[in-house]
Amino acid sequence: MRIDLHAHSNVSDGTENPADVMASAARAGLDVIALTDHDSTAGWDEASAAAVEHGVALVPGMEVSCRTEEGISVHLLSYLHDPKHPGLLEEITKAKDARHTRAERMVTLLAEDYPLTWDDVIHHVAPGATLGRPHIADALVAAGVVEDRSEAFASILTSRSRYFIQHYAPAPAIAVELVRAAGGVPVFAHPVASSRGRIVGERVYQEMIDAGLAGLEINHRDNPEEGRRFLRRLAGKHDLLITGSSDYHGTGKPNLLGENLTEPDVLARIEELGTGTAVVRP
Repeated sequence: MRIDLHAHSNVSDGTENPADVMASAARAGLDVIALTDHDSTAGWDEASAAAVEHGVALVPGMEVSCRTEEGISVHLLSYLHDPKHPGLLEEITKAKDARHTRAERMVTLLAEDYPLTWDDVIHHVAPGATLGRPHIADALVAAGVVEDRSEAFASILTSRSRYFIQHYAPAPAIAVELVRAAGGVPVFAHPVASSRGRIVGERVYQEMIDAGLAGLEINHRDNPEEGRRFLRRLAGKHDLLITGSSDYHGTGKPNLLGENLTEPDVLARIEELGTGTAVVRP
């Protein structure tokens, strides 16, 4: 069984709509895929209908934006949570609104040096989608400033750039608690992806574990091998689930569906733990 537990649609920063993500999963030979858009579950219904059509099981999920007190970005995957849980919904709504405000401020700064307007950015955002830096990157590509998203993030939109602005996000341990309260299964996404920016130390891991962290996304292209060894030791010590995934974004990233996979027994355990909703099977 081929299981990929991390994919994005244009509900956040992917380039395909949720139904097309399911169709792509079928073409890639996947049996199961999780839709994990940033701070949004708006794609679940469309993806659920497409799961039946394309014969690929859907794990309803979400990627929650978090930030430590030191300002380090942390992404938390949530599987099978209740999308209407008040506490979790309030936090992701605050984060989503903050992303929008942050994007406006970044575009204002960028417009001082590049041919970029707010309308240029909005053109690349699907209705109701969670707005983020990838949409700004798409506008920069369209303006001929950079070749692709990767170049934009490596230069103009890096967290070390003068154009970068932080946005509100809950502390990782708080997010773990909220996901658990919503009946979900919290898994730390690409924890040692140092190429993306600063990574957390062991204190944050312990806080998340104490709050109810269920697993670590170890098999991910952005986790270097040395970091994976650390994560495997941590998972063994604390009996954490080990997942693998592509972090697919359509044409928005080079990541390919199914390039990393999750074992069937891990998915079975996620289904046992998740009480907020259920896997959609064709």
